[in-house]
Amino acid sequence: MSDRYESVFAPHLFQGKVAVVTGGGSGIGRCIAHELAALGAHVVVIGRNLDKLVDVCGEIVGDGGRASFHSCDIRNEEAVKNTVQAIIAVHGRIDALVNNAGGQFISPLEKISAKGWQAVIDTNLTGGFLLARECYVQSMQQHGGAVVNIVADMWGSMPNMGHSGAARAGMVSFTETAAAEWARSGVRVNAVAPGYIASSGMDHYPPEAGPMLREMGKTVPLGRFGTEAEASAAAVFLLSPAAAFISGSVLRVDGARPQVRMGWPMQMPGNDAMQRDAVKPFNGFHRATVPKVFQK
Repeated sequence: MSDRYESVFAPHLFQGKVAVVTGGGSGIGRCIAHELAALGAHVVVIGRNLDKLVDVCGEIVGDGGRASFHSCDIRNEEAVKNTVQAIIAVHGRIDALVNNAGGQFISPLEKISAKGWQAVIDTNLTGGFLLARECYVQSMQQHGGAVVNIVADMWGSMPNMGHSGAARAGMVSFTETAAAEWARSGVRVNAVAPGYIASSGMDHYPPEAGPMLREMGKTVPLGRFGTEAEASAAAVFLLSPAAAFISGSVLRVDGARPQVRMGWPMQMPGNDAMQRDAVKPFNGFHRATVPKVFQK
């Protein structure tokens, strides 16, 4: 295993930049924080679990990067305002925001309470809006910047996660609107929609979901789960100068999963070495671990 993040991007791509990553204590957010730090950014990780934030910052600093953290409930408007203000007080500006924080639970619609529905909407939609708004009002409106909202593979619905699907669809609409409204300030707003990603977030699902999770890769035309590093690379690209003319877009990282159709005999990559090499996982994150549900 390498002792540093093996990003495909130029080593000093974000040198001198300040990047905020919500939900940076685990999963895809942790991976994005590591990659941005490896590319020169000072990364500010935000979350509710202080221990996880401390651990991730320790990892990044141990790898030679720069990082700090703020414990914040992104659903609380005043807490978000104060957190963004505190970051700017130290660093002077915010150049990039990755709205990654989110969460949901498995349930059919008829069993979701109003409280459960609202909790998922607040976490996956309202919280992201609040962070983006405050980063814009307090910094990006004056200095420009880039926002990436992490959504999900909700194309064609999310059965058993209707609350999350509704919130993610709302975040896509917010992304498009913010891209139009904030372009005058030199701010780009895009989204990344991860499909089935082998992330630590899967460990939060109940044990009985294990068999279903292990079979999901068979429904993906590319024949596998994605990696955290593959989702991170998409976010980093959209934050980078290479995406300077991209705004209001959603970049899917899903192995063509939404294109699966009834009546079409899906054919996954065969055993030919060249075919397998063409779609082999990218695992640039040196600290990635296999989700427990996939461990033998």
